[in-house]
Amino acid sequence: LQMLERQVVGGEQAKNKDLKEKRKRRKKYADERRMQLVAALQQSNEDSSDWVLLNVYDSIQEEVRAKSKLLEKLRAAETEIKDLQSEFELEKIDYLGTIRRLERDLLLFQQLLDQVQSLVRRDCNYSNLEKIKRESVWDEETGCWKIPEPVIQKTRLP
Repeated sequence: LQMLERQVVGGEQAKNKDLKEKRKRRKKYADERRMQLVAALQQSNEDSSDWVLLNVYDSIQEEVRAKSKLLEKLRAAETEIKDLQSEFELEKIDYLGTIRRLERDLLLFQQLLDQVQSLVRRDCNYSNLEKIKRESVWDEETGCWKIPEPVIQKTRLP
């Protein structure tokens, strides 16, 4: 009876080694997948457990569709990243150009001040540029500097 039972259990293909190997592989894959899901569920919190369960597919076509959508999203994200990087690069080039232009203007104004300072009368408060810089105040409301009025200091001899 046991011998007949061994031959009958599994039907006509009971002795087919290839079929037995295929069943073993399927069972092993299913067990591995189940263990991965159990481990993922144990590690994740309640919020992310739904996301893990979304990756369990009924068929290969379903998995392919889901992964294709994910791939499309990744490609869209990569494209957006490249666009942002190029936009950032253009802004950076623009800012560097503005900085260079402002540095040239500052240098021009500094040279003009150095030339004009020698022409200012010695008895005027504008003959000392460092003192003028210390006494100047930035006005936030108007967005400009408040510079002391020019004063000529006459010295009288007794």
